[in-house]
Amino acid sequence: MAALLLGGSLLAGACAIVLTVHAGELVSKSKSIGLIVDDRPLAHDVKLSTSFAPIVKKVAPSVVKVEVKIPGHEAQLGLPDDPFFRQFFGGQRKIITPPEHGVGSGVIVTKDGYILTNNHVVDNAAEVKVTLNDGTELTAKVVGKDPKSDLAVIKIAAHDLPAIAFVSSGQCEVGDVVLAIGNPFAIGQSVTMGIISATGRATMGLDYEDFIQTDAAINPGNSGGALVDAEGRLIGINTAIFSRSGGNQGIGFAIPTDLARGVMVGLIEHGRVTRGYLGVGLQDLTPALARQFDLKNEQGALVGEVAPDSPAAKAGLKSGDVIVKFNGHAVTDRRHLKLEVAGTAPGERVPVEVLRDGSAKTLEVNVKELPGTEELAGNNSGDNSHDSGTLQGVGVSDIDSQARQQFNIPENVSGALITQVAPESAAAEAGLKAGDVILEINHHSVKSAADAVRLTEHARNKTTLVHLWSQEGSHYLVVDESKAS
Repeated sequence: MAALLLGGSLLAGACAIVLTVHAGELVSKSKSIGLIVDDRPLAHDVKLSTSFAPIVKKVAPSVVKVEVKIPGHEAQLGLPDDPFFRQFFGGQRKIITPPEHGVGSGVIVTKDGYILTNNHVVDNAAEVKVTLNDGTELTAKVVGKDPKSDLAVIKIAAHDLPAIAFVSSGQCEVGDVVLAIGNPFAIGQSVTMGIISATGRATMGLDYEDFIQTDAAINPGNSGGALVDAEGRLIGINTAIFSRSGGNQGIGFAIPTDLARGVMVGLIEHGRVTRGYLGVGLQDLTPALARQFDLKNEQGALVGEVAPDSPAAKAGLKSGDVIVKFNGHAVTDRRHLKLEVAGTAPGERVPVEVLRDGSAKTLEVNVKELPGTEELAGNNSGDNSHDSGTLQGVGVSDIDSQARQQFNIPENVSGALITQVAPESAAAEAGLKAGDVILEINHHSVKSAADAVRLTEHARNKTTLVHLWSQEGSHYLVVDESKAS
């Protein structure tokens, strides 16, 4: 059976249909953090070059090797409570797993050391090292991670680095020549060539995905590397492969720059990504559904439910509405609308055109921030010296069905899912990690991300008792941030 593998653990498209923030704002924010943007159209009347060496020489210094060390953790042996086993193992039912090492790739995006990579490359890493194209090794810190898009930003202390130029992935077309640059199988930097095979792919089950598909060879270790056009401009971050063997079979996926840039700006400026929220349950239209709703085609997103007191409810959206335009942009399907909404700034009022009972209606929605993506107490990179909260650098979200499947969380477990833990934080030192569920904080029950945020605000001291559910079972940990403060 074919399997989808991340390009960087067996690690390892689609141009973005929309930007994660509006075009003018995205360009402004990109410049503010030092990104180089070159949106000149690609010439389509040029014959295929006999050599891409000049392009590779220009781009290769911008692509780095990323090595991570993941600490060992306590794991349940799973042995039966039987005298036969006790005579060999005694009463010991748990073991400490050895540290793990992983290798991926990254792309230098600013001259002062910001590097874009995949979340799955650096997730749970206690130590991150970057090797530049000239062999220089530097320690990196994790600035921020976004599991919902599988992107992360890390930072090295350096100056005048060879930052890559960005181009809007919305300009790329199926058939355009692309080069994939990264560190496959940790053998050293390699370059492969291919074309854009498809656009708008959604294959990994992420919350926000709009992949570029390419036949340029992508293999384990390429994750976080660069997909560039024939001018050497970044159009995507290599992320995954579809393979029966674990190696390249001509179907690779890259996160487009129009999606990556918005996520990256949020991580650099705030340590997290702010996304818009409507509060509707959506489904794609099928021919049968289109006939039942008297629609001419299957373009749009069908509203299955509207959350009470949500922005959609307050605007007047109803179950059975078909959203065909959002903020002036035609809606093709559910995924397209989800990306559009996510890229809308919270607080912005936007027109939403719906088809209801065969008639078109335009409603105005006041978009709010997506709930359940709170940071407990500040981001990973900012100065938190004046923050009165606890569990610094811990990100949480509500537990949805996808999270339960991803982390094997039983249905009877409720609380706040830990989505990220700053690598050098007191919380990480105590043993908190992404995928754990916070059940209690200081003996107070936690049923949601909002509960966790409330219980860590304005704390009287910097020592926190946390009751956790994890794969190893429920247990208590003490996070002492008194030394850090």
